[in-house]
Amino acid sequence: MTLATFFQHLFNALQWGSFYALIALGYSMVYGVLMLFNFAHGDIFMVGAYIGFFVSSGLVAFASLGIIALPNWLILMLTIVLAMFLTSFVGMLVERVGYRPLRGAPRASAAITGLMIGIVLETGNLALLGARRRSFPVLIATQSYQLGPVTVTNTKIMIVFLSILLMLGLHQFVRRSKWGMAMRAMAYDFVVVPLMGVPLNTIAALTFGLGSALAAAAGIFFGIAYPILEPYMGLLIGWKAFVAAILGGRGSVLGAALAGFLLGFIEIFVAAVFPSTLRDVIAYSIILLILTFRRSAQAVI
Repeated sequence: MTLATFFQHLFNALQWGSFYALIALGYSMVYGVLMLFNFAHGDIFMVGAYIGFFVSSGLVAFASLGIIALPNWLILMLTIVLAMFLTSFVGMLVERVGYRPLRGAPRASAAITGLMIGIVLETGNLALLGARRRSFPVLIATQSYQLGPVTVTNTKIMIVFLSILLMLGLHQFVRRSKWGMAMRAMAYDFVVVPLMGVPLNTIAALTFGLGSALAAAAGIFFGIAYPILEPYMGLLIGWKAFVAAILGGRGSVLGAALAGFLLGFIEIFVAAVFPSTLRDVIAYSIILLILTFRRSAQAVI
């Protein structure tokens, strides 16, 4: 592999890893605060992508009719903000309806509930919209930049930049805000902290909302990079992001983000060296080796 090829794959891995990192953050935060994994999170990624699709399609239609006069880049920013906002309510609804009644139940019950909620979201999508794939609107024309022998597109740069910006924003929120302090306290001691006046239900809903908003951003970025949306798009990528959350250390926001990028690097570089049919086998064998020899870690968010 030449140096130029290495950097080309590196840019591709940054984009691919940003999807895993944003989704893994939702898994990690929910586990850090509530000690459970939301196995419906991959399907919330799918819901966020579809919400982004309909929001952007509506804004483009209004712009074409002259109802609003907005440039495409502003439509994209509004799409990201509105989709994150609306999908956060989907996440909070999932917590309220699916997980809150089972808070005192065995963890297996919550895991089964998460799988059931995922199936409901997929089936609801199929029932309402059908199985036809949809193409995400092209809001930003793709332009290629030549950095020596390496080709990088403006959409790839935008996706990586905005993903890192969202991760840094989450880090600042968790570290500096009152609600972030409450989340960290809840992650430190789930039993005692509510007895000190911290509202458990509010923090749980906030955690699900934040994770779902980040998953929606990942869904929009995925739709921009690979503009084909379908009801089962969240299954595989959701499970892989779950692996990244485990790899990053249970409850660690920084670990989940770094592990998401690491997983993207491993997958891209394995596919560059070995046949694509062996990509998942080799990539996850490497992950298994890392988990086997890495000391078990659990971090407070």
